[in-house]
Amino acid sequence: MEALADLAGGFSTALSPINLVWVVVGALLGTAVGVLPGLGSAMAVALLLPVTFALDPTGALIMFAGIYYGGLFGDSTTGILLNTPGNSSAIASTFEGHRMALAGRAPQALATSAIGAFTGGLVATSVVALGAPLFASLASAFGPEEFFALTAFAFVATSFVVADSALKGLAALVIGFAVGVVGIDSQTGTVRYTLGLPQLFDGIGIVVITVGLLALGEVLYIASRGRWQSGDKLVRVTGRPYLSRAEVKEAAPAWLRGTAFGVPFGVIPVGGSEVPTFLAYGTERRLDARRADPQFGKGAIRGLAAPEAAGNATAGTAMGALLAIGLPTSATAAVMLTALQQFGFQTGPLLFSRSGDLVWALIASLFIGLFVLLIINLPFAPVWAKLLLIPRPYLYAGISVFAGLGIYAASGSVFDLGLLLGLGLLGFLMRRHDIPLAPVLIAVILGPLAEVNLRNSLAISQGDLTVLFSSGTTRVIYGLLLVAVVVAVVNKVRARGSADV
Repeated sequence: MEALADLAGGFSTALSPINLVWVVVGALLGTAVGVLPGLGSAMAVALLLPVTFALDPTGALIMFAGIYYGGLFGDSTTGILLNTPGNSSAIASTFEGHRMALAGRAPQALATSAIGAFTGGLVATSVVALGAPLFASLASAFGPEEFFALTAFAFVATSFVVADSALKGLAALVIGFAVGVVGIDSQTGTVRYTLGLPQLFDGIGIVVITVGLLALGEVLYIASRGRWQSGDKLVRVTGRPYLSRAEVKEAAPAWLRGTAFGVPFGVIPVGGSEVPTFLAYGTERRLDARRADPQFGKGAIRGLAAPEAAGNATAGTAMGALLAIGLPTSATAAVMLTALQQFGFQTGPLLFSRSGDLVWALIASLFIGLFVLLIINLPFAPVWAKLLLIPRPYLYAGISVFAGLGIYAASGSVFDLGLLLGLGLLGFLMRRHDIPLAPVLIAVILGPLAEVNLRNSLAISQGDLTVLFSSGTTRVIYGLLLVAVVVAVVNKVRARGSADV
């Protein structure tokens, strides 16, 4: 009851006219920056941080609430329309979302994304408002062994779920690990796989990797197939900027299942929302395979609804973990931590007692930001969808230019543009040989985290490998992993047998 009283006080602050203006401005700016290929939600928060310096701390953080969720919606918008997710958390949404767009259902895809983001964010923010003190005890129960088990689960599950061939999935993981270990080893200070280039000492940025493999790789692949001939028909956008009753009925279970995946992952630092979005996507894909008329690969609405809800649910509880225990569990949350520190706030349990008014106003503004985004983006869905009406040569040239500008704006490094080109060629070759991209990105994001936790576990146990299975939590995770692998293998064998018949 005390939390509800505090939240009511937060709403009284956040609903003042000027603060409502900041939420709306933040949502618009966050979406606008997030939509640009190569930028994304984390970059939206980072680039717009200087804009808030002229505001008072309450107004600045309330504006950031709009930017936070607006950037996440922008990430998915570019993935759906251009097959170029603004952030790695939107990769899973791209698979079926982009197919919906190519089938002329871009407005419905964007509406599915907006409602899914609203559903996941609303549930997660409610959990934050009512259960912030519980987050600290939950996260503190995980040690390096549990973190390593979770990352191992993500690696294997992604390889089996996303790839039609387990061998190609594992090959993609190896490529991701190879890219992810470039740079200086954080524990020993050893320089690894940098070819003696100082520019690689800090590793290869995830934004460069994501944009290179997905955006530029897609441009090169489409160009290689000769699809830019003058006689080609443009992709036409038809349909409603809203969902029919049947579509809502189809998507609603996926929204709820995705939210259930996303909420707990927000407080566990395993790379942000990549793991729950792919788990949600994989679950819907397996459920779809049991249907008489499978829709995955044709633009399945559930394949978009579940990861969208999971991504925003993770983002919502990640904000709770950031405020309650000072633990950023995603790149966007890490940038938000920087924003809080700029105004002199130290996140953690003491933040609620020292700056309770501001914290509860921020949490209230997260609720308001979700409603603002839904109101703004549902009517604007056809406007965003009209990006597909741009002639393909101009559209893909524009993607390349914005991708390059986004990378250069982030680092100011010409060297990163060279990396962008090299990774684009790698993405092109992977598409040509049907090697999935998702395991590469998962390995790049979670690989360093898995390595650190494995080494910490072995250091604590003095090299005893049994420490990896010492807790009940790890045994449960590995048990679930074994069950998932067995089920995946059985399904693939059955599918191959049916095909042979």
